[in-house]
Amino acid sequence: MAEKKVELKQFRNIGIIAHIDAGKTTVTEGILYRTGLSHKIGEVHEGDTTTDWMEQERERGITITSAAVTCFWRDHKINIIDTPGHIDFTAEVERSLRVLDGAVTVFDGKMGVEAQSETVWRQASKYGVPRICFINKINQTGGDFYKSLESIHNRLSKNALPVHLPIGFEKDINGVVDLIDMKAYTYTEYHDHELVTGEIPADMLDKAKNARTLLVEKAVEYDDELFERYLEKGEDSITVDELRMALRKAVLSGEFYLVSGGDGRGVIVEKLLDLMVEYLPAPTDVDAIWGTNPKNGDEVERKPDAKEPLAALAFKIATDPFVGKLIFVRVYSGKLEAGSYVLNATTGDKERIGRIVRMFADKREDISEVETGDIAAVVGLKNTTTGTTLCDPAHPIQLESITFVEPPVSIAIEPKTKADQEKMGIALQKLAEEDPTFRVHTDEETGQTIISGMGELHLDIIVDRMKREFSVEANVGEPQVAFRETIKGKSEVQGKYIKQSGGRGQYGDVYLRLEPNEPGKGFEFSDEIKGGVVPQEYRPAVRKGIEETLDGGVIAGYPVVDVKAALYDGSYHDVDSSEMAFKMAGALATRDGIKKANPILLEPIMKVVIVTPEDFMGDVIGDMNSRRGRIDQMEDLMDGVKQITAFVPLAAMFGYTTDLRSMSQGRAASSMELAQYEEVPPNVAQEIIEKRAK
Repeated sequence: MAEKKVELKQFRNIGIIAHIDAGKTTVTEGILYRTGLSHKIGEVHEGDTTTDWMEQERERGITITSAAVTCFWRDHKINIIDTPGHIDFTAEVERSLRVLDGAVTVFDGKMGVEAQSETVWRQASKYGVPRICFINKINQTGGDFYKSLESIHNRLSKNALPVHLPIGFEKDINGVVDLIDMKAYTYTEYHDHELVTGEIPADMLDKAKNARTLLVEKAVEYDDELFERYLEKGEDSITVDELRMALRKAVLSGEFYLVSGGDGRGVIVEKLLDLMVEYLPAPTDVDAIWGTNPKNGDEVERKPDAKEPLAALAFKIATDPFVGKLIFVRVYSGKLEAGSYVLNATTGDKERIGRIVRMFADKREDISEVETGDIAAVVGLKNTTTGTTLCDPAHPIQLESITFVEPPVSIAIEPKTKADQEKMGIALQKLAEEDPTFRVHTDEETGQTIISGMGELHLDIIVDRMKREFSVEANVGEPQVAFRETIKGKSEVQGKYIKQSGGRGQYGDVYLRLEPNEPGKGFEFSDEIKGGVVPQEYRPAVRKGIEETLDGGVIAGYPVVDVKAALYDGSYHDVDSSEMAFKMAGALATRDGIKKANPILLEPIMKVVIVTPEDFMGDVIGDMNSRRGRIDQMEDLMDGVKQITAFVPLAAMFGYTTDLRSMSQGRAASSMELAQYEEVPPNVAQEIIEKRAK
């Protein structure tokens, strides 16, 4: 089908973000149905949704990868990305928000603000993404628009005000009052084909007037002229169109949020679509993007304009069974044309754009070009990864890449048969290309293939995908924790490497000072050599020797982090010195210096958020204590439901989801994310060191 041509100001790039099970995918299904892209509304529990198209997503009823769909509403083109809610797939949310202009945050009306709601809210704030709120499921038993709104005020922002008020309660909900035009929009059945416009019910009139007054008061703060008129002449002096313009300014500021609510499957989704096109930003509302010129490091600006040179960011890689590697790109300036050559600013290589496809979840259609402000998928790029900038070769620019945290959970994996060996290597490589929080490496001591991810579910899905998509059968070991080593003290040491064995010898001699670096800063090397006691050409070899020793660990074989090393003295031999000798001297000094600088083991500490009925509080807290957990806070979520936040070592959390289900009769839920690394208690550290030595 020929695509409708729309102006840049009528584009919307929007993410649907939320806690797991809040109903993001269902809301997206409702949107696709209302905009005519699908002929029926898919149900997550029946496994026939459009955006959850992977087999694992349909079986588990969760979103794993962010799916992109394009739809049209009121002459606007909307690119929607339905992101995952589970904490293990938080990178999918992160990289989607990096390229989106606006977001819809969906809340479960029965639960209010949940743990992952806070995480995605923080991520959206980090990237300055304006958003609107949709309180879903208020038509279900226990659904409450006003209680959920209160939890948004208490836990996220006081600057969230309703733009729609629900008519009815729980199963009797049948529409909303629109506070802007002060009309009621009702329906008889949620899948009605249109909303009926009418007068506000008499019993809601006062409530609606009060809520509108608050909305107007907030809106005029973002427009000086309206503010003065409001103070002089009051609310009635402001027209509906002026109120809309002021509210749009407020939402675009990123500090104010409009709130709507309803049944995400129903006709009421049309009111949400109206909010998207009226209040969320177009690419023209977003500031010009800045990057650096890879040739000289100068800052370069690109405005959202098709006449500017091309600048695009690859934000997601997916392996498609029919076309191979799909690379999702957001075009910030210029246009991307099929068959053209672009510069990969990250690698410095030129790459040819094969095909460009517009995605409708797992379906696609070929298009000839993607213009400024648009999102599409490209086929045929070889060396492009997540965070790569694609640009005009004549006008190079490198945009800020996307950074991801190191995965804390690892498992050993081996192919079941010889035939699976080669296939497994290819499968793991493709999955690692797609997912920047999934890592693969070979343990040099054991020869095992180790895969690392954000949690047990994450690795479980990876192994499952290997089996289904690549037909690789594999045996999986027990989950392993990514421990680290560091030092608490300082040391000054000499490392001397001398070897005489006939012919030319080896001689390297260095003095190092080792001390702790700030947590998270990693390794820093400083060269403090005065004169030529260690010649310039040997100093990089010393650094290499230090780095290799730190990577391999000293006390238990885990990487050593957050260390400063200074090379401050040494000596050399005119004939026998070599890079190899100084590398060995650096390694010997590092090994000795770490042992003398009070080395300790560090372990990943997880922030665990548990939502549980009050009846099981005692059991949950007792269990946390037995896992070396620290309870950070306890708060009331809704009636009879408590939320516990605790910090617990990852080593004690394997299998926790199953344990929590059994101790709460399946009624409690938890989410977990990496908080920081902390020192392992001495008795536990001793056990780990002994285990590694065996």
